[in-house]
Amino acid sequence: MADGRRDDEGRIEQELARARQARVEGKEGRARVCARRAAGLAIRAYYQRREGRQWGGDALTQLKRLQDDRVVPEGVRAAAARLTTKVDFDHRLPFAADPLEDAQGIIAFVNSAV
Repeated sequence: MADGRRDDEGRIEQELARARQARVEGKEGRARVCARRAAGLAIRAYYQRREGRQWGGDALTQLKRLQDDRVVPEGVRAAAARLTTKVDFDHRLPFAADPLEDAQGIIAFVNSAV
């Protein structure tokens, strides 16, 4: 189990590194996708620790589940909601939140819980 958790942590850090690199390259959309994937991996691991290994799904499924989980603090749920918000026709979001900060906040919460 500890090896699985280390694998998850490594994959999460890789996605965050990809997000940071995409931002440096001016690819904010890609940075957001990578941040979302990192958060999704962390959330999946969180629910697997709580409910068993059968829990799965893609990053958006993970984020939506966390967003609807009333056990989770409002700020973390709000970060999950922002990461699932679709961009408009001009590829803009209706808020100025940083997706990397949102992902890191979610990751910090799920790593400190359970």
